[in-house]
Amino acid sequence: MVSDPDAFVPAFVAAWMARDGAGLGALFAEDADFVNVVGIWWEDRAAIARAHGYALGSFFADTRLVAGRVKIRRMNDVAVIHARMALTGQVAPDGTRAGPRTAILSFVLTRQGDGWLAVSAQNTDVVPGAETHVAGDTGLKARDYRQ
Repeated sequence: MVSDPDAFVPAFVAAWMARDGAGLGALFAEDADFVNVVGIWWEDRAAIARAHGYALGSFFADTRLVAGRVKIRRMNDVAVIHARMALTGQVAPDGTRAGPRTAILSFVLTRQGDGWLAVSAQNTDVVPGAETHVAGDTGLKARDYRQ
């Protein structure tokens, strides 16, 4: 829980950098939803904490997460946050160092007593030069229809 929506993204990044899946999960309501970049949908705080704890202890163990532009829209007891994040240091399945990634994370927070918790999160990779995905025989491919 954070005291104000402005503190959410810094707290998320701090938990990530501390490799603290439980701490990251503590930013979410008990019944929160989190959809990751490939569409895996975790449907409660424990699942969010467990999934992030696993990733932060393995293929994200040496990553650096840096927040860029953050936009917060407040609506009484609800806040919507969009945050551009840069990730470096991910380990690829073959053990090599993967290239850098940029994502936009969207969070919906609600006021809960004296603080704020996320009730929803969506993580979307930014794919430069593309505007959608096209499904084909070999899976999804990022594509751009613009000339």
